[in-house]
Amino acid sequence: MVSIVLASHGKFAEGIKESGQMIFGPQEDVSAVVLTPDMGPDDMHQKLLDAIATFNDQEHVLFLVDLWGGTPFNQVSRIIEEEKHKDWVAITGLNLPMLVSAYGSRMGAGTAVDVMKEIFPEAKHGIKVKPEALEPADSSVAAAPVAAASAASAIPAGTVLGDGHIKYAYVRIDTRLLHGQVATAWTKQVSPDRILVVSDGVSHDELRKNMIVQAAPPGVKVHVIPVDKLVQIDKDPRFGATKAMVLFENPQDLLRAEKGGVKFDSVCIGSMAHSVGKTVVSQAVACDEDDVKTLKAIRDNGTSFFVQKVPSDHSEDIWALLKAKNMA
Repeated sequence: MVSIVLASHGKFAEGIKESGQMIFGPQEDVSAVVLTPDMGPDDMHQKLLDAIATFNDQEHVLFLVDLWGGTPFNQVSRIIEEEKHKDWVAITGLNLPMLVSAYGSRMGAGTAVDVMKEIFPEAKHGIKVKPEALEPADSSVAAAPVAAASAASAIPAGTVLGDGHIKYAYVRIDTRLLHGQVATAWTKQVSPDRILVVSDGVSHDELRKNMIVQAAPPGVKVHVIPVDKLVQIDKDPRFGATKAMVLFENPQDLLRAEKGGVKFDSVCIGSMAHSVGKTVVSQAVACDEDDVKTLKAIRDNGTSFFVQKVPSDHSEDIWALLKAKNMA
């Protein structure tokens, strides 16, 4: 029988698993894997692998995931690429009709792909409106293609657009880089025309790079670049008409960019994942001595910080948080 992994932000996967059991009864080889605020991508990756290891059948696995482009999906996608099982398949947009249909389908289906094909339309048809007359007509809108090349590539060198200086509309430190919260909430808040994901490691890792590009919100171009490339772009007048959202994996990369001449007035700390040697200073931020030293160096360069996961959250003062832990 096909095994099922439910993966989500927060406790959604656990809750929908319980709801599914109320309707269909207890289920074997079904595991809920949740991403909590203190977790980084590697933590989610390991939890997914641990869940799969408990299944009787590890060759036929269906991943039902909450959100395309979020960290749970990105790590599921990474696992599918790394493990290379022929019958591991993922569907996003997890809802209760999808799950109940999967429970019924896997009893007679031989493969996860068979289950996917059967439950996909059921999941879509489960979205309905009451009164029925208000239900919008079905329309398929293709997502805007994501450009892989720089916007300046077709513009002659030396051309000055706008005032010749790129506009940094929003700069964020986030261990997960581009994920659901950023691709949805912050993109709508900031309305950039370009997202620059700045990481030496990710820019040379085709798997991670592709996962980030796949997470791009419709109509916004995403480029994964090394730190030195950002320094070059900052000095290129062809980007003078660009409104950019910039994402750094850690403060060390941001400091390197500033030492290269890039200037940021304000930076949001969205997430710094906990690992060995780091102290948890808030629900989503953990630091060690080097992180604090780096943040202070950036502050001394004239950049201010605020801690905020999503726009609806109250922003916090990183220095007050660090002081409360005797780290500032």
